[in-house]
Amino acid sequence: MEQKKITGHLLALFTIILWGTTYVSTKILLTDFKPVEILYFRFIMGYVFLIVLCPHFLKVRERKQELYFMAAGLCGICLYYLLENIALTYTMASNVGVIISVAPFFTAILAHIFLKTEKLQLPFFVGFVVAMVGIVLLSFNGARMELNPLGDILAFLAALVWACYSILTRKISSFGYSVILTTRRTFFYGILFMIPSLFFTDFRWGLSRFANTTYLLNILYLGLGASALCFVTWNTAVKVLGAVKTSVYIYIVPVVTVVTSVFILHEKITAISAVGIALTLAGLFLSEGKFGKRSEKTILTHKNGVSCR
Repeated sequence: MEQKKITGHLLALFTIILWGTTYVSTKILLTDFKPVEILYFRFIMGYVFLIVLCPHFLKVRERKQELYFMAAGLCGICLYYLLENIALTYTMASNVGVIISVAPFFTAILAHIFLKTEKLQLPFFVGFVVAMVGIVLLSFNGARMELNPLGDILAFLAALVWACYSILTRKISSFGYSVILTTRRTFFYGILFMIPSLFFTDFRWGLSRFANTTYLLNILYLGLGASALCFVTWNTAVKVLGAVKTSVYIYIVPVVTVVTSVFILHEKITAISAVGIALTLAGLFLSEGKFGKRSEKTILTHKNGVSCR
């Protein structure tokens, strides 16, 4: 069991590292692609890849289980990415980065309400506060924070729907199906729900753009790596660790972004960034209950493979 949990933590860390580097590929593609085009192409590519990886049909045992897949696709694939991208057009990226990092807190609250298998203790809340201080330092790094109500509200909504996706994924994991098949079914509904947005965003296929090798390699990275592979590893981590423990890894996305900027964009880590990284990592470990003894008093109590078969 301990080995299984270690695997869960490694999968969550691996996923976040890849997700934290996607901004580079997205930035390159934005030169000639609209945000919704990037989203649609990457998830279609991810969906096809999962079919090739596991060419079996998922037959649900109960009809109501299909509703969970639909809701997960709507929240985690369609709404989250659309809200995040729209938010970026109305507010600063630093604002969005900080607000999205509130998702673990929303996840904890929803887990308390809807899940019956997880316990949330004092270290989680202490870690949340410490991590958020670190994330703010990383995101603003001495710059002045500017509130942009519409964009900031959309970012909060994005964090909320990701928390909903985490809870839905935890519920889906209890059905006992292959993670690859459940992820593929979620992708299907996410892509389906995304179709209406294509008519309001001047979407164009323009597949000839992928004749550019740079564009092709970056969309492959986003589609096969950050979408297909990462959603499978993330959903597996949620299945093993639970929604709350997995979600706190979101805290280190800004850390990965800063470190990536150093190696790829040759930016320098400032003293403020260094403190921010230290606090964010400390917050992560605190939230996971790694420091000291676990609190004997439970603050919130919830009642609480990857194989293709």
